[in-house]
Amino acid sequence: MRALFTVVLSLMLLSCGEEKKEDNQKYLPASNGNLNTISVVIDNQLWEANVGETIRNIFAAPLTGLPLDEPLFSMRQIPPQVFNDFATRSRIILKIEKGTTEPSLKIVNEAFAKPQTVAVVGGKTNQDIIDQLEANKDKIIDAFNKEEVKEKQRRIKLSLLDDEAMESKLGFTVNIPSAYRISKASEDFFWIRKNLSNSKTIELMFYEVPLNTIAKGDSTVVTMVKMRNETTKTKIPGEDNIYMAVEDAYAPSMFETIIDNKPAIEVRGLWEMQGFTMAGPFITYAIEDKVNNRYLIADGYVYAPSLDKRDYIFELEAIIKSIKIN
Repeated sequence: MRALFTVVLSLMLLSCGEEKKEDNQKYLPASNGNLNTISVVIDNQLWEANVGETIRNIFAAPLTGLPLDEPLFSMRQIPPQVFNDFATRSRIILKIEKGTTEPSLKIVNEAFAKPQTVAVVGGKTNQDIIDQLEANKDKIIDAFNKEEVKEKQRRIKLSLLDDEAMESKLGFTVNIPSAYRISKASEDFFWIRKNLSNSKTIELMFYEVPLNTIAKGDSTVVTMVKMRNETTKTKIPGEDNIYMAVEDAYAPSMFETIIDNKPAIEVRGLWEMQGFTMAGPFITYAIEDKVNNRYLIADGYVYAPSLDKRDYIFELEAIIKSIKIN
């Protein structure tokens, strides 16, 4: 009987502990902050020394594929003494801890608010911290980017474009803000646009190509550029043989990524209008869809002279990364 009572009591305590943990998660305050802005919690002296310089070199490095230098992330420094209350609710936080701790990196979700990603980098010396930042920069950037894409997608879902006809014809779903409109629709090609101000636009193209169109290897980026140029020339030509093409003077960058749990090729670069003075950045994804023997192509580009373009390209990235193939 005593053994039974002990088991029951243990189960009750375990249950209470789990409920308390769930309650703590439930009552976390909402996170805040501008998209792609890191709160850097670091001592003033470290921020002004080589540790701060390393942080700026990594996280404020120019974003690939823009015509002018714009930082990967914006940053605001917060001294540890004032890192409390509202300051702890930033959505992405980089926290630097110097002292007795061994060199380390911890990436934690929902530490002070929800949703939130916090990267904690520690070390006994400045060089320890710098080494950890350099060794783990890709991991930290990826974690921050995923958090920000998720937040942007949450905002997009608040008001969506009715694109059911396109999704049905191309066999996928995607979340596009209702501020966009479908400018061209055919059986195999869709062109979608959002007007900014003074003829500035953000635009999307969706289409598919056979799986054997893109061979992976050294020539992949060349193949994708030729494919894009052919598409823009034939599907959205302008008057008097004016058409969009990838700018020759700026070599596009290619990356491998995952969208909808499928391998995807990402290409970033600049486009220009042949025969007319217009240019801007683009981002193209080729999503491998072996089931349907195709690549689904999702392409976004921006025309916004005199405006910063990082956040517009990021919006296109978030839209495209919401794709789910049927």
